[in-house]
Amino acid sequence: SMTRAAFLCALVALALPAMASTPETTLTIKVTDLTGKPVDRASVIIRFVSGHSVVKMGKAKNTQYELRTNQEGVAKFPPIPQGNIRVQVIDSRYQTYGQIVDVGDTEKTLEIKLNPPQTQYSAHE
Repeated sequence: SMTRAAFLCALVALALPAMASTPETTLTIKVTDLTGKPVDRASVIIRFVSGHSVVKMGKAKNTQYELRTNQEGVAKFPPIPQGNIRVQVIDSRYQTYGQIVDVGDTEKTLEIKLNPPQTQYSAHE
């Protein structure tokens, strides 16, 4: 089994340069309401729509990530392949947000403002 381990290590070492050549983005999403107040515990979903890396990724990597925003309304995603992503923010207190974003920088911060629900406006604001 030692040789098997050595073989696997060699495979990984060979794969690393190829992986590194795929440009990636560290994505931070900040969610606020219209007044600029952070929205915590909002569900932020990113899905890969297109880009050179989706094909290469195959089954190895997620094509979708879901995180929740923290107290500051921030969700930090692990490095993702650059290309077009669909960003969705879901929170029962607000209208759902959906947008396709092209990520081409090594780091990107998206600031998203959520609209209040259309049906009722809460009186106790």
